[in-house]
Amino acid sequence: MRVALSLGSGGARGYAHIGVIEELLANGLEIVSISGSSMGALIGGLFAAGGLERYKEWVLELDAFDVARLLDLSFDKKGFIRGEKIFKKLEEIVGRQRIEELPIRYTAVATEVRKNREVWFQEGDLLLAIRASIAIPSFFTPVEYGGMLLVDGGVLNPLPVAPVMSDHADKIIAVNLYGDKPKPEIEVPEEERGKIDRFEEMKRAIKEEFQKLMDDEEDYSMFDIINMSFDAMQDTLIRYRLAGYPPDLLIEISKEVCGTYDFHRAYEVIEAGRAAAREGLERL
Repeated sequence: MRVALSLGSGGARGYAHIGVIEELLANGLEIVSISGSSMGALIGGLFAAGGLERYKEWVLELDAFDVARLLDLSFDKKGFIRGEKIFKKLEEIVGRQRIEELPIRYTAVATEVRKNREVWFQEGDLLLAIRASIAIPSFFTPVEYGGMLLVDGGVLNPLPVAPVMSDHADKIIAVNLYGDKPKPEIEVPEEERGKIDRFEEMKRAIKEEFQKLMDDEEDYSMFDIINMSFDAMQDTLIRYRLAGYPPDLLIEISKEVCGTYDFHRAYEVIEAGRAAAREGLERL
């Protein structure tokens, strides 16, 4: 069966796309086109460029301090993180490739904030397209390209099914990272559990210091509120978009599987994606 994939945005939950793709391939499905926003664009682009397996190996090796070292702080008022360290590693993995030369059809969706419109990258530099698509407002610095100011594709279209609607595929499969379902029970190896615990300890310490600086003892920090607000907007937009462009199969990943910035939980999120894909294929 030939399938077209639409991969949604959702920060670290996007690791689930890896498990979904692996499960689809394991069941003999041929992926002929991919569209994606934010992490969906990143994972889809790496797959199309032949670098997904190497990327998976890399993220599974990351511990708390590795993740922290990748966050190159920016002095630009437009965002906290430049992302140059991350994209240097991605270039090591896939090199510089052009979208129109990839073996499968690929679309990365970004948002042009000045004109409030979607931008579909279907040709040109692959890493540039991915960088524009993942530019979460206030977190990553935006991309200025061709007179446009580009940020995360999820701002306007967190689950872009439309770009694959006209592709020659037997089925269209969309992967939503904001599923309203319980967090799956994933057995995590002891080594992975140790990495997660160390990262969570570091997060708690940073949050406590931030609260002291702000003289604030509330349960939720400013960043928590921003994150929850963004998640709520994403969920609403996804429902709206799916009503206009319904896929043949919707695979839903529990929004409780991890937080937007929990990039240290790669193993369990990948496995959550695999489990969700397995359940979805039974319905298909």
